[in-house]
Amino acid sequence: MKHVEVSVIIPVHNGADYIAQAIDSALIQDVPLEIIIVDDGSTDCLAEVLSPYMERSEITVLHNRHNIGVAESRNRGVRQARGEYIAFLDCDDWWEPGKLKMQLTLLRKTGYVLCASGRRLVTPDGRPTERIIGVKEKLTYRDLLFQNPVNCSSVVIKRDAATAFPMVHDECHEDYIMWLQILRHYHTACAVNQPLLNYRLSKTGKSGNKLHSAKMTFKVYRHMGFSMPKSIVLLRGIYVQRYQKIITFIKKLIFFGFSVTIR
Repeated sequence: MKHVEVSVIIPVHNGADYIAQAIDSALIQDVPLEIIIVDDGSTDCLAEVLSPYMERSEITVLHNRHNIGVAESRNRGVRQARGEYIAFLDCDDWWEPGKLKMQLTLLRKTGYVLCASGRRLVTPDGRPTERIIGVKEKLTYRDLLFQNPVNCSSVVIKRDAATAFPMVHDECHEDYIMWLQILRHYHTACAVNQPLLNYRLSKTGKSGNKLHSAKMTFKVYRHMGFSMPKSIVLLRGIYVQRYQKIITFIKKLIFFGFSVTIR
């Protein structure tokens, strides 16, 4: 059986318009890999788009019987994986050449279990913008509590860590919870501060609405076991100087004695 260093997990639900670019960007990486595509109940022409790739031995397609969400789809891919490392890639994003090799080199040099990268934002139709989101080359648990610069499609992670801390809760930042759990256990992660990921902006994404994103971040803190007051303090540290609507949301949490329902 062919040696696999990295298992690339691509969850997809009705992503036929974009997924070929994601797959092609993985195939040109200069490391031994497998690509596991998890079809999460797609109803578009995904099968037609994937057809030219079906003869490639490094590509496997898993079909969910019904839509189970991106978190559990990624988990299913991890359970199927053979590589020492896992790399997540959303179906509408794509990588720059050499991304995985640079991250594997850094992981082996540092001994850490998780490596992220910077990213370039691209428009919904795939045009690159001038906006690049950087990332610290060394990330701690405390860093992540106050800011999450780690995009899921940028991450390479040891398979053992991904198995030990699977993703949960599609209704909030499922990947943020995973990073926090991993760093609470392993303390530190590394990153390549270069835009090795092309991240497609989407107005319909869960993080597109900043107020909604703040509410999901609040849920993350509560899931991690923080008290209501501590969660508010952490949320305030991230958002209070940025967005007026989020400031109002935080004030309501405090004013109503922490009884506001998070919807």
